[in-house]
Amino acid sequence: MHSRTVFFVSDGTGITAETFGNAILAQFELKPRHVRLPFVDSVDKAHQAVRQINHTAELEGKRPIVFTTLVNMEVLRVLQAGCKGMLLDMFGTFVNPLEVELGIKSNHRIGRFSDVSRSKEYNERIEAINFSLAHDDGQSNRDLESADVILVGVSRSGKTPTSLYLAMQCGLKAANYPLIPEDFERRQLPPALVPYRKKIFGLTISPERLSEIRSERRPNSRYASIENCRMEVSEAEAMMRRAGIRWLSTTTKSIEEIATTILQEIRPERLVY
Repeated sequence: MHSRTVFFVSDGTGITAETFGNAILAQFELKPRHVRLPFVDSVDKAHQAVRQINHTAELEGKRPIVFTTLVNMEVLRVLQAGCKGMLLDMFGTFVNPLEVELGIKSNHRIGRFSDVSRSKEYNERIEAINFSLAHDDGQSNRDLESADVILVGVSRSGKTPTSLYLAMQCGLKAANYPLIPEDFERRQLPPALVPYRKKIFGLTISPERLSEIRSERRPNSRYASIENCRMEVSEAEAMMRRAGIRWLSTTTKSIEEIATTILQEIRPERLVY
């Protein structure tokens, strides 16, 4: 059973409210029920949200926790006046003091991009995602000079999700290449990557964990056997050491931790937020 219901109310997608709210809730030992209420961009929708929140309060006998990033003050006032939950207005908490400190008014923009068709940052993010998809798992060698980072490692070491995270969250063009037995036999990086050595970052993983992951995909195969996994990981790490490539183990790390470490190491000039 959940211990409390948590609402995330926004006049946009609600991603900011949910990300920030979950980061705070992670500090507490509880299992909340999440309710997302995006696109609450009118007084009528605000009243509907209030009715839903208050109904939950009556049913559960506990005040719901309500994280909101509402920008429209008229809509926000409906929640402030009628909501029977614990209302946490994140924009009000941070934006108002910043307006005082900076001496300027915020633009009260709904969402990260007010008009995606005219947003340079949004278009760069889409371009980065398309690049990462086109250069996933060594599919293409074209335009590698445009890559911000090239991830290498054995199959199933976390390259694809990390590449997509870097593209979606940071707007970075991330290619990724698998290190395969042919590379180990040559004892060299794939030839297409050699000119871009400074952009390369390696991912490794414990053989035991790698065997578990591969077994989910191809059980009882040589590909997933612990002996093969030990060989591939050992050869890949030796190759990265010889080539002077920076690398880290993904065994116990989340995608967010992996991406943050990569950003610290490569220090790209261009980041999209």
